[in-house]
Amino acid sequence: MTNIAPTGTQYTIAAGGFQAVITEVGAGLRSLTLDGRPLVVDFPEDLPPIGGAGLPLLPWPNRIEDGRYTFDGTERQLALSEPQTGNAIHGFSRSFPWRVLSRDDASILLGLRLFPQLGYPHILDLHLRYALGASGLEVEVAAENVGTTDAPYGFGAHPYLTLGTLDDAILELPAAQWLAVDDRKIPTDRRDVKETEYDFRTARPIGRTVLDTAFTDLERGADGLVRVRLSAADGTRGVQLWAGEGIEWLQLYTGDTLPEEHRRRGLAVEPMSCPPNAFRSGEDVIRLAPGERAVHHWGIGPI
Repeated sequence: MTNIAPTGTQYTIAAGGFQAVITEVGAGLRSLTLDGRPLVVDFPEDLPPIGGAGLPLLPWPNRIEDGRYTFDGTERQLALSEPQTGNAIHGFSRSFPWRVLSRDDASILLGLRLFPQLGYPHILDLHLRYALGASGLEVEVAAENVGTTDAPYGFGAHPYLTLGTLDDAILELPAAQWLAVDDRKIPTDRRDVKETEYDFRTARPIGRTVLDTAFTDLERGADGLVRVRLSAADGTRGVQLWAGEGIEWLQLYTGDTLPEEHRRRGLAVEPMSCPPNAFRSGEDVIRLAPGERAVHHWGIGPI
């Protein structure tokens, strides 16, 4: 009997010393290496993703309080996919097998037609393209509304950058504001990072700081990209995540609530187009009219 991986077929792409493994289920990034050195926390082929590792989060990232929101005057109820908090979390797309639309040695394009789900009566065509080049991995995420009604939409992704351990790592995060949350991880207010443990605008050690925190007011480079950098204390190596236009939020998570053997192995740096609880608050939610398309870009590379 053939053994089938929990994440389905595994697709390997490679170029310039980089290699990535993409999964059929969830269209996730299972691993990314440069000359054999891990740039992200991976997980074994015979296990599901640990802590959402490498998964795209569509059609919304993070949590929705009580799984309940109102859109165009109609109250909707999503499945409570995070039972311990009573919230809906991270959309639907991570549970479905995606189709390969095209593929070559260095890139792969996957697609999913997301049909109506409980609390989300819309039809979206989702596309994810992973491509390796001289500077690392670039990801393009696109969503097109192929239904007949306007749809709320948000993008997110869940890679964990890694150097092997976090406690000695140096973090640079060009974000001036963070979201305080309640005990269910629902935002309560926006605060300035200045003179707080969340200020990493100047690179400094993470130490024992615990993060499960959304950041915004991002500073971008001359090329329009925001970059989060994780470096070894001795400066010998590092990894960075960049995010393009339309990505105004970053969720950082040190993994302290994961099973013990997985805690603080890496730093989740989650690019998001909207904040936690966005479908409920309405903040930065994209309204996709029938026929409209939203596209976002992000990537990972070595320092």
